[in-house]
Amino acid sequence: MSIKAHFTQVRSQTVSFCSHLNVEDYSIQVAAFASPPKWHLAHTTWFFEEFILKPFLPNYKTFDANYGFLFNSYYNTLGTRILQSNRGNMSRPVTSDILDYRSYVDKNVLKLLDQNSSKELKDLIVLGLNHEQQHQELLITDVKYMFGHNPLFPVYKKDYNLLKDHNIALDTTKINEGIYQVGYNGEDFCYDNELGVHKVFINDFEINNFLVTNGDYIAFMEAGGYSDFNLWLDEGWSWVNKNNINAPLYWFKIDEIWHYYTLAGLQPVDKNAILSHINFYEANAYAEWKGMRLPTEFEWEVASNTLQWGKRWEWTASAYLPYPNFEKANGAVGEYNGKFMSNKMVLRGASVATSQNHSRNTYRNFFNPLERWQYTGIRLVK
Repeated sequence: MSIKAHFTQVRSQTVSFCSHLNVEDYSIQVAAFASPPKWHLAHTTWFFEEFILKPFLPNYKTFDANYGFLFNSYYNTLGTRILQSNRGNMSRPVTSDILDYRSYVDKNVLKLLDQNSSKELKDLIVLGLNHEQQHQELLITDVKYMFGHNPLFPVYKKDYNLLKDHNIALDTTKINEGIYQVGYNGEDFCYDNELGVHKVFINDFEINNFLVTNGDYIAFMEAGGYSDFNLWLDEGWSWVNKNNINAPLYWFKIDEIWHYYTLAGLQPVDKNAILSHINFYEANAYAEWKGMRLPTEFEWEVASNTLQWGKRWEWTASAYLPYPNFEKANGAVGEYNGKFMSNKMVLRGASVATSQNHSRNTYRNFFNPLERWQYTGIRLVK
């Protein structure tokens, strides 16, 4: 696929997902960590304007001088910006203005590609497309968080239940003790946090080729999993008690039957389907209850070629830290990953919400251990 075709396909996919929303949905922000759909549409466009068009297209005219302040996410190098928690306060600019902004920037990026075929430009556009694919997944999970906290539990799309997957395999894989190489070592795109191929020593371990199911987790709940402090790390136990947690996110008990919210509406929990929407502390407590543990991110990567993966982001026992010889790029691009290497845990794999062609076994996703609005799950080792 040509770079122009790739650009058009990815940009169109974002708008396509939003086409099932009503205009009232575009500006809603339910929580500080979940951005409104309108903001995602604008921010991903701002990225191409700021990093591609301004430096590369001669005489480029900015669409709106205010948009840099409104739609910059966290790039301190590029100036001031609104607080993340205030992204839902913007009834203006209106959604139609943002869609015009996207069309304007897209037209100019395609124009630029007709004039400039340099590797530097193409590499930055590919980075922008991968950045947009990350936001496509965030769009799905942020919209679900918005609808899942609406008392009417709106249906995004009647056939859009992303929680229906079952495990394909039920076996385990044994990995022998040894020294293994990890990190990205190919020629295609990867993020800077995957670079720095290096060797790690791993002890013998056995890893499940399946993920924990809803039925498995209900057994944990019914056994008092949320009331036994011995199973929990201290911060997790404080979170459980402070927030009265007794089930995964989006679960509701109705007439003694567990239901969960899906983007296809509220439905009875499928006990045989793969568990989703749990945080690191819940995953760790479940592993403790089973007498097993979570894999490290290196164990996961070493075993990945033998595993069925890609349905849930899988919590690992590894803190998000730099690989040996990690280097941040100069300028704003250098803020992309490195500055978040603190108080985060690594998740591996991909999820049902991950965009096509946006996964690989070296991908290092990372979230705060308390967060659970992503499609997260559990794989166990012993």
